[in-house]
Amino acid sequence: MLLTVNQLWGWQDVTGKRYSTAATVALICAAVVVTAPGAAYASPPPPSSPAEPTPRSDESLERVRKEIEKLYHDAGVATDAYNAAEEKADKQSEQIVKLAKDITEGQAKLKKLKARAGAAVRAQYRGGGMPDEAQLMLSDDPRQFLDGAGRMRQGEKATKGMLTELKRTQEDLRIYAEDATARWKKLEANRKAKAASKKKIKKKIADAEKLESRLEKKERERLRKLEEEAALKKQSAWVGSGALKDIGGKMTPEGKRAVEFATAQIGKPYVWGAEGPGSYDCSGLTSKAWAAAGRGIPRTSQEQWKQLPHIDMKNMRPGDLIIYHADASHVGIYVGDGAIVHAPRPGRDVTIAGAGSMKILGVVRPGG
Repeated sequence: MLLTVNQLWGWQDVTGKRYSTAATVALICAAVVVTAPGAAYASPPPPSSPAEPTPRSDESLERVRKEIEKLYHDAGVATDAYNAAEEKADKQSEQIVKLAKDITEGQAKLKKLKARAGAAVRAQYRGGGMPDEAQLMLSDDPRQFLDGAGRMRQGEKATKGMLTELKRTQEDLRIYAEDATARWKKLEANRKAKAASKKKIKKKIADAEKLESRLEKKERERLRKLEEEAALKKQSAWVGSGALKDIGGKMTPEGKRAVEFATAQIGKPYVWGAEGPGSYDCSGLTSKAWAAAGRGIPRTSQEQWKQLPHIDMKNMRPGDLIIYHADASHVGIYVGDGAIVHAPRPGRDVTIAGAGSMKILGVVRPGG
């Protein structure tokens, strides 16, 4: 079901859970006076309460929010690099398997050709080393000579063809071997790139989580609220610019299937590198949504931006993909009425958000 514009103002409850403010706990210390006959004792000093940390100001929390946002953005860029390296490695592995099959078949063919050539040499040896042509010319029977001459020409042609095929097969095997070696090198390079990206992703996420873990519970709640307010402010500015009123593209059956798939994933967690069915990253969600609609698209948001047709925003329709940030490191699927479904970042679930809640780079269309 598509959202109406009025429903967009309820995203704060969609993107995050509301938490009630925790009641403050007062420590009550009672002084005890101990008395004994004939003697009076002074009361011990009350235990001192632990100093409560000074709460951060909204300005300080806003700096933390921006820092966390940057860390997760960098993790998203690294995730795109990881996904690209993985996709290339998968394709190269398939190509290497095909080359190995071609090499095996070529070796079997070469073996047969060499066996045929060896048989011809042995036959010549059995004839006293005299070529077939000489034996035919020395024949006393003219008919046998003429018949033999025809067979000789056929034999020459067959031998020449066999030698040509033998040479071509040897050349094919050489090319296959060189190609396989080159692809192995590329495969290894992509594996290293993938490992480097994985390391970077984990570090950025760990840094963001560490930064957030330093906050008190109330501060984390306020931080979440600041995130929602920042997204709502950007969305309001985008809607206020008049961009939404110009959008009137009609959804296609393919787009409908893609949107239905994406909205069915709402609530599933973001996991970098994931393509479902239990979790997704941003481009994993969009690529699987369009696969469900019967159309394969590139795996990463950057390749989706590079390879898919670009569309003017005024012509945008549900099912189109909105690419975000200058480096095309995030993507969501437009579902209509100014909203997208996307997998935001680690620690968040697939959700509905304002299409203008992040910096839009452009729109691409997987369908025709």
